Amino acid sequence: EGPNSSIKGRENLPVVHVSHEDAAAYARWAGKRLPTEAEWEYAARCGKGNQTYYWGQELKPQGQWIANIYQGSFPDKNTAEDGFAGIAPVKSFPPNAYGLYDMDGNVWEWCSDLYRPDYYMNSTKKNPTGPTDSYDPEEPGVVKYVQRGGSFLCSDEYCIRYKAGSRGKGEVTSGSNNLGFRCVRDKS
Repeated sequence: EGPNSSIKGRENLPVVHVSHEDAAAYARWAGKRLPTEAEWEYAARCGKGNQTYYWGQELKPQGQWIANIYQGSFPDKNTAEDGFAGIAPVKSFPPNAYGLYDMDGNVWEWCSDLYRPDYYMNSTKKNPTGPTDSYDPEEPGVVKYVQRGGSFLCSDEYCIRYKAGSRGKGEVTSGSNNLGFRCVRDKS
């Protein structure tokens, strides 16, 4: 948020403004990696199959917000009905059935897969690991990676990609205040 900002008081917020290159480098440094898109999707679904949202069919089960998304009229009136007008601290919402927090909303998460809109038409059905090259018909020649989960800026009026199965994409060196990552490790 500028030269006079600080991380003081933000220790429990997700790390943001991280490019794919930096997220992947950090994961390697930590002895981990970024998840594949298929791993991310599997972890978010928790074996529930096809549903509108990763947590079920209702946006607000029992009238409760389950994820940090934009409420109100986008982009000029965020009612912050879920308690957050921007990024929420990690674990502000209940975990999914696998015990994972913030799989949906709050901040987008980088995946290890290069982005291609046609990849799943011809990929293996079991544990696909992503394409070998990137292609976005909207920006041919720009290398992009998959982003998953939506963010606090997603709403029913704009960017509904907090819904199950939705995917985003980002240029390899880009970062923003609603984009982060999570690390995974192979079973030993």
